[in-house]
Amino acid sequence: MRRFGNILCVVSSGKSCHVLLERAVELAINHQANLSVVEVLEEIPAGMFRSSNTIQPDMLRETLVASHQKRLERRVALWRGKTGIRSGILMGIPFLEIIREVQRKKHDLVIKIADSGGLLDRVFGSDDMHLLRKCPCPVWLVKPNSPGRHRTIMAAVDAGDRDSPEEQEIRHQLDIQVIELAGSLALSEFAQLYIVHAWEDIGERLMRYPFTEVSQRELISYLEAARERRRQRLDRLVNEALGKADRATTEYLKPQVHLLKGSPRTEIPAFARSIEADLVVMGTVARTGISGLFMGNTAETILNRLDCSTVAIKPPGFVTPVKLQE
Repeated sequence: MRRFGNILCVVSSGKSCHVLLERAVELAINHQANLSVVEVLEEIPAGMFRSSNTIQPDMLRETLVASHQKRLERRVALWRGKTGIRSGILMGIPFLEIIREVQRKKHDLVIKIADSGGLLDRVFGSDDMHLLRKCPCPVWLVKPNSPGRHRTIMAAVDAGDRDSPEEQEIRHQLDIQVIELAGSLALSEFAQLYIVHAWEDIGERLMRYPFTEVSQRELISYLEAARERRRQRLDRLVNEALGKADRATTEYLKPQVHLLKGSPRTEIPAFARSIEADLVVMGTVARTGISGLFMGNTAETILNRLDCSTVAIKPPGFVTPVKLQE
């Protein structure tokens, strides 16, 4: 089961962060991990006080950082008796500074409160979407109303066979990571684990075309065979992922495995709502080494339709496009 060793918790001055800090501290204790808590401030625009002889931007920046550092220290003071916490203030564009902090300090998880995107079906704000696309480590977005302890955790896996062998292997390894992490969190939370794969077949649409001479019996036979192939792939994936754990762990988890027929964009969010999932773990990127491709459209649509907290994972070998400043 996957464990974290160096967690970065990002708080915001405009929101209550009690739920977030409680979650981050519990994670650090359960995983025996280092915990850093940071707040990101917007940089003071260059030239804002150019006409003033009394206001010095550097001094104002230092005063602002010191003020926020004191407030952050008061926030984390309640938790210092439970685990060691480092705290600090970053300044700049939030998602860039978070990713750079991950690179500098080798963090293996970012956890923060999910921002509101302000659109009807867009759950996450722009900084969150940038992190989901570009942060090299897993990103945990906590909903403000998230429960103190998760009862239901869902792992959404791809388990598909439509890509090249190289891309299939990347997807497979990503799915393994998703199941391992979801299983580890389910163990530490005493939660029910669901492993879910939604599938659709392009051949079905072609066979249902009005002018094709395919009988209903042939169509049903085709779909049954396609479903069985998916079931076998999913079973092999789950067995491989959980096979690394000891027998007692596997028997305790007793994951419920579900194969859903339909578009992942609709079926995954709908199933998460039906089981009242508190947390969904899923992969966001299926390819590596391709400039400009950081999250697939399907993954982005699913994430924006989920009503619960999420953990998004990148595949092995993912390289962020964000560079450390010289």
